[in-house]
Amino acid sequence: MQKTKLGITVGALGAITFFAGFFGGYLAAIVLAGYALLFEENAWLKRSVVKAVVLMVFFSVTVAIINVIPDLLEFVGNIASVFNGNFSIIKVNQIVNVLVSGLNLAEKVLFLGLGVKALSQGTIVIPFIDKKVSKYID
Repeated sequence: MQKTKLGITVGALGAITFFAGFFGGYLAAIVLAGYALLFEENAWLKRSVVKAVVLMVFFSVTVAIINVIPDLLEFVGNIASVFNGNFSIIKVNQIVNVLVSGLNLAEKVLFLGLGVKALSQGTIVIPFIDKKVSKYID
């Protein structure tokens, strides 16, 4: 197994980065990705740490966009109330909560699986993410 300049295996450093994503540690994941990109030569490691950060950003942006939906509907309701109208969709918050919970669960399962696979320098293929990572890393 190839070792990093830190003395741990390449797979272990990749796994640590994915586990940082599992626990929600943006700072740790970004620092590890920066280290790997600047000081390590292993192409698999570079792709893996970038994939971890890209996935963290993807899930965060997706959840943020979904959480905007109730705010937009409340805004429309406030405009309607100015004109003595009534606009409300009661179940929207529940639907948003279900979607966000599902995304959070998918994120945790994915990062856990990627971390375990990274220990043996493997990966779980996510076509649209892998395509973007390969485009900018290779």
